[in-house]
Amino acid sequence: MRRYTRSLLAGAAIAVAPASPALAQDEAFELWLNPSIGTDLDADTAVEIETAQRFRSEEDGRVDTYYVRAWLLQDIADNATLGGAVEYRINDGGSNEVRTIQQISASHGALKTRLRLEQRFVDDADQMGLRLRPRVGVGFDLSEDGRWSAGGDAELFWTLRGNNSGSDTGLTGLRMTLGVDYAVSENLSLGLSYLR
Repeated sequence: MRRYTRSLLAGAAIAVAPASPALAQDEAFELWLNPSIGTDLDADTAVEIETAQRFRSEEDGRVDTYYVRAWLLQDIADNATLGGAVEYRINDGGSNEVRTIQQISASHGALKTRLRLEQRFVDDADQMGLRLRPRVGVGFDLSEDGRWSAGGDAELFWTLRGNNSGSDTGLTGLRMTLGVDYAVSENLSLGLSYLR
């Protein structure tokens, strides 16, 4: 398994609000922490416990979010991994959520792809939501020792079924990121990203 244990992955993001022309100038600073730990079960199988803390400005209408996610990961080829997870998400001042997740991720040199399917169980919602999240991106080293790296990706949020009757379906979001990362040590990486 080409996985490694990391004790803390921290990033800061400058986020831009939804792509409405009226909101195009709304920008905010966010701090995302993503500590996780994982271990190999055998040469092709690993487990990982991932957490995230996303600190946001309440004045922008975006509440702080926290989650914990347990992954089971299985290599199916040298460049492809299947994964399944269960997540519990807390949204300050909002409805909390349980997600079950299935995904396949692959790399083709600098090109990275991921296809994720989520079942979303939101407190007080009418029904289970179903969402597909395809993502494509690139990643490459900036230094010979591999400590500095950069990348970018675009991810679609395709809602197959909303959590409430009559809610929007179809393409409901697009997330794009550009960023750089620095590996401080084997167990600590720092990143700075622009999120749109």
